[in-house]
Amino acid sequence: MVTAEKLVRMLAEKRLTCATAESCTGGGVGAAITAVAGASEVFWGGVISYDNSVKRDVLGVDGALLENKGAVSAECAAEMAQGVRRLLKTDLAVSVTGIAGPGGGTREKPVGLVWFATASAERVHTESRIFPGSRDEVRKAAALHALELLMAAASFCEVKASLPLAAGNVADGL
Repeated sequence: MVTAEKLVRMLAEKRLTCATAESCTGGGVGAAITAVAGASEVFWGGVISYDNSVKRDVLGVDGALLENKGAVSAECAAEMAQGVRRLLKTDLAVSVTGIAGPGGGTREKPVGLVWFATASAERVHTESRIFPGSRDEVRKAAALHALELLMAAASFCEVKASLPLAAGNVADGL
């Protein structure tokens, strides 16, 4: 995926790290990033939080928020991104939560609705998209959009003096 290659290159040039919190994409964003050689320099990991209990117990999404707004909401996406960024101690994070279908949609939250968030130390950005197509098409489009949002978030960041080493990178000799 060309977008993932550009993202990894940009993050490496700026000496930034990132993480993912994924629900409906099921790890697709992390898979796209780790398919790129050199990703271990910038990608610390991700959390696939398909069930709300993982959103709550691992990522720290407020249980009342999940009850009142639902997992497919701007508020949940924001807390997911902030939670994984805090958990994995990265510069940037992206989250994805939505309804890939074919079932599960409502009038207020139709199939194809996906909420995204990016988080850095300075800001949190949320946005939604409604993607047409099959379950697979919605998931692929959402993963690609998440990569694009991470690139946009990275463009706001200054170059860091050095890139911290993740535990895995030390073993890799990086």
